[in-house]
Amino acid sequence: MASSKRIYHKIQELHKATEGVRCMVNRNPRNLERLRIAYRTEGYHLERTGRNFWHKLELIPSNKYVTAKLNHFQNGTVVETSTSEWAIKQHLFKANDTSAYVNLAKIFAARCMEAGLTEMRCDLQPKKDGKVDKFLQTLRESGILLEEPARIKPIQPWDMLRPEKPWEVTE
Repeated sequence: MASSKRIYHKIQELHKATEGVRCMVNRNPRNLERLRIAYRTEGYHLERTGRNFWHKLELIPSNKYVTAKLNHFQNGTVVETSTSEWAIKQHLFKANDTSAYVNLAKIFAARCMEAGLTEMRCDLQPKKDGKVDKFLQTLRESGILLEEPARIKPIQPWDMLRPEKPWEVTE
């Protein structure tokens, strides 16, 4: 019991902000993406889909199963969900029908929310009232944005417009 109290007090001491400290270091590698100032590859203008994204949604249907992936432009797959997973498959009648797409979207959205990824690029072109359309609609209802915000580019001295940065308060 005494050792747990010492550990608890040590944790409290380490997490206290010392007085007079004006800056803090954030070691989150995705922090610059959340601030919208991280670099992202532009790709070439002749490419059909382009590479201008931080996170991109991919939906991979097969004859039996459906897989949803969230890919980072540098590190590959960040979040992946499939109807071939036993925990999901045992609750589905069929692993590639409309209800499977809807349930897959709910699970995928929950995993993305747990990872803190709520904005992603989506290049899917769904048919009206099709399976993919239901998948995307369920993602939107779950709080996932299927567009990434624009990147804030550095202001050059010759730029005519100088927009406010989201983290600066001018009032």
